[in-house]
Amino acid sequence: MTRQQTHKQLSGAEIILEVLREEQVRLIFGYPGGAVLPLYDCLFGKDWGFRHILVRHEQGAVHAAEGYARSTGDVGVVLVTSGPGATNTVTGLTDAFMDSIPVVCLTGQVATQFIGNDAFQEADTTGITRPCTKHNYLVKDVSQLASVMREAFHVARTGRPGPVVVDLPKDVQVAQCQYNSPSDDDRQQLHKRYHVSSDIDGDAVSQAIGWIGEAQKPIFYVGGGMINAGRQACELLRSWVKETGFPITQTLMGLGAYPTEDEQFLGMLGMHGTYEANMAMHQCDVMIAIGARFDDRITGRLRDFSPHSRKIHIDIDASSINKSVLVDCGIRADAGVAVKALTEAWRQSSSPRQDLSSWWKTIEGWRARRCLSYKNSKTTIKPQYALQRLDAALKRHGDYYITTEVGQHQMWAAQFLTFNEPHRWMTSGGLGTMGYGFPSAIGVQLAHPQSLVVDVAGEASILMNIQELSTAMQYRLPVKIFIMNNQYMGMVRQWQELIYDNRLSESYTDSLPDFVKLAQSFGAKGLRASSPDELDAVIDEMIESPQLVVADIVVDKVENCFPMIPSGAAHYEMLLSDEDEQAFSPDHKEEGMILV
Repeated sequence: MTRQQTHKQLSGAEIILEVLREEQVRLIFGYPGGAVLPLYDCLFGKDWGFRHILVRHEQGAVHAAEGYARSTGDVGVVLVTSGPGATNTVTGLTDAFMDSIPVVCLTGQVATQFIGNDAFQEADTTGITRPCTKHNYLVKDVSQLASVMREAFHVARTGRPGPVVVDLPKDVQVAQCQYNSPSDDDRQQLHKRYHVSSDIDGDAVSQAIGWIGEAQKPIFYVGGGMINAGRQACELLRSWVKETGFPITQTLMGLGAYPTEDEQFLGMLGMHGTYEANMAMHQCDVMIAIGARFDDRITGRLRDFSPHSRKIHIDIDASSINKSVLVDCGIRADAGVAVKALTEAWRQSSSPRQDLSSWWKTIEGWRARRCLSYKNSKTTIKPQYALQRLDAALKRHGDYYITTEVGQHQMWAAQFLTFNEPHRWMTSGGLGTMGYGFPSAIGVQLAHPQSLVVDVAGEASILMNIQELSTAMQYRLPVKIFIMNNQYMGMVRQWQELIYDNRLSESYTDSLPDFVKLAQSFGAKGLRASSPDELDAVIDEMIESPQLVVADIVVDKVENCFPMIPSGAAHYEMLLSDEDEQAFSPDHKEEGMILV
């Protein structure tokens, strides 16, 4: 056993901060309260090697930590108090759990002798968060504190990433204990307890390569797990996809793993994915799913999902394989490890490559429908046009990150913005959390202070965590909020129009604030574009401004986001815009296609 490097008597609060320093934490997003005052007192006046960011709401703290983690690949850290402080994190924790984002959330708790007695600001944090975290702990003994903290970080980042809660009674933070820095043996034991093997099933790889070599209508289907595998893994994927000549589609969470401008990319798939991506998934004969979980918004009606394909599913979480869709070949592995093994096997394979010209001809026919077409206006800003103009400006700038809130604007952003690198696109996928985008952008901006960070928002979603304007101003963060203001909860209104006979029940937002004046009241810059002629100048001023900017883009109130797979429909039964001219030709109508 190696010799411990450090032996010293510390309080529980000091031990926590020492472990955060060990883990090379850069930022903590938090909000103080009575049950964590020992920790905050230890923070005062001492350089622990990391920075504390005071948010204005605990939900915002978790979303900011998610944005930091998603854009860097590191673990995001949150510090909140007991009771309402802890319960306010639940939405963010669930969001991180659904989207596999590594977060460690430290929650204060009442002293151990009061637990279970309905003490002031007491809540059963471990019980409440158990369903929405990868793991959680209630530490009742200060001697266990350091090992639990180290384990929490290891669990959060190992295997399929996710959020971990460490609940910290106030008396444990105050109690004294000998602190020992971790030995090599400590690290090895932790690694053994939570080790995800890098071994891969060679027989499954051989089977997959055999099917891939035989494929005449193949497709790559890539999700957020590919992003989690890291930049080098994404680069390897890109090389392999180019070598195969196969088409590729990506989920909402996978955008950027493969360049969205590349000719082999068919666009995002799923409920608001492109016609060509969804049809290719439906008619393929071999599907290579990498780091994707066959979410219901991808599959549509399960019994009709890609019924004639051999499905190869690569996932680091064995429980995800065959969970929603039965697959023909499951490979439990990190996406990067699997892509490396498959690429090497592909290059060594002597089987002849199939001629894919007929498959690409079919795909080009689907592409010719121009499913993202829309009718522009000279007087009203169409949301699609606003994002196209934003995209052009972003590409001129070069170094940018995008976050979004949730709704129509989120889907249009996924359709019309360009993502040629991983870790540049932060959005709420599995949970669909309104209010995610702005605090997430704060986390991204703090991680990348020299980069342009834009939150694409809706006027309803931005109000969910608008208080974080105060946070952004306090730390002088030049985040850009690009509000697509149609005065409706746009996605709710769209569903009500198309599915509920236009009964617009409570989806119109009356009494909206003047977003320009609201921004100015916080000391930020407020801009507005109400016509297409004003749009480019507002976008340029927003991007060039060195400060926090809220850009209120007044868009068409009733524009709908197409394509759209209605709830309960198959993934090839898409609602298409009337701007898709060929869609109205009986000679071109595909099986199951719905036209509006």
